[in-house]
Amino acid sequence: MTVLIIGGSGFLGAELLRRATSAGRSTAATFNSLPGEAPGTSWHHLDLQDLARLEEVLDVVCPSVVINASTGGSDWSVTADGPGRLAQGTARRGIRLAHISSDAVFSGNRGSSYDETVFPDPVTPYGAAKAAAETAVRLLHPAAVVARTSLILGDGGSAHERMVHELAAGTRTGALFTDDVRCPVHVCDLAAAVLELAMSEEAGVFHLAGCEAVTRYELGVLIARRDGLDPSLLPACRRADTGVPGALDVRLDSRATQQRLSTRLRGAREFLGEG
Repeated sequence: MTVLIIGGSGFLGAELLRRATSAGRSTAATFNSLPGEAPGTSWHHLDLQDLARLEEVLDVVCPSVVINASTGGSDWSVTADGPGRLAQGTARRGIRLAHISSDAVFSGNRGSSYDETVFPDPVTPYGAAKAAAETAVRLLHPAAVVARTSLILGDGGSAHERMVHELAAGTRTGALFTDDVRCPVHVCDLAAAVLELAMSEEAGVFHLAGCEAVTRYELGVLIARRDGLDPSLLPACRRADTGVPGALDVRLDSRATQQRLSTRLRGAREFLGEG
């Protein structure tokens, strides 16, 4: 069985490759700018806007499972249209598909947590593109997995962790929001859960987020304490006071998905050392 990771050189993609390889799977991966360094993995350049190249990669690799861990930001042609092209290509060939989505598909205006039954209501271009991708994947490949997640952290390698270090060092402007709530997940937990779903016969929408809600500022403090930084150096403010667009309170409820997984999705305080 060959597992193809779309976006294999990214933070989540690299962990997916590591885990799939460790489990004895044959692996292949795509990259847009630079290939990753996963040993034993065949690398293929791919721009999801290029349908002919996508078809070529699928034919050359002949995967049994494809996991789309790519990100194109708010670029509609990549983030929204690209997964649709991928869903068509994999469905036509009978290839299993798992698509990674985001809590950005929600507005944060619900006043309570978001489970898998809540319809998307995005408030940013990125969220709208991710929501459109979900619709395309579910329509074109009904047997696919759509896995929504939240802020992805690791053991120092994520964008969120680097931002905290830069803010504490004064090499980056900005602040951490005290009113912006998410359910961060560790990249190892997320990758294990995605692979578990991808290798199963499950289909539909699943939530793969940590079991604890924290503000971005609280998350920054947890990262700082773990890494020996002074939390008092972290600037803080309210997103609501800045005019910066984006959802405020998006708490992904992953309990229904967790009941169907053997992988445990830890909360931020636990995996950052204060659990």
